[in-house]
Amino acid sequence: VQLQASGGGLVQAGGSLGLSCAASGRTFSGSAVGWFRQAPGREREFVADIWWSGGTTYYANFLKGRSTISRDNAKNTVYLQMNNLNSEDTAVYYCAASAGPVFGRRSPGLYKYWGRGTLVTVSS
Repeated sequence: VQLQASGGGLVQAGGSLGLSCAASGRTFSGSAVGWFRQAPGREREFVADIWWSGGTTYYANFLKGRSTISRDNAKNTVYLQMNNLNSEDTAVYYCAASAGPVFGRRSPGLYKYWGRGTLVTVSS
């Protein structure tokens, strides 16, 4: 299984950035695919995910209202669009996928597959 994240970079505060996660190696039907992030000195935290089959989305509170997660089944790709970014959004963003359904509070341990991170830097 491979999760290839892309789209990170440098953006000014208040700006927008889109991330992509291209998945391959298995079918993700019945799984959740999404994003975590980790800032220096902090634990990895959940950002957002989407159920591959039904498209139900789930967001961390700090991103609600300023981000959208979506998927393209044909391309096996998940997208995360983030708007109105601030310096606290600076982190390495990781794409992750579960092996099956996930419920409740999203923790890294619920996700079996991980991609390499992509760095997002927000300048103030």
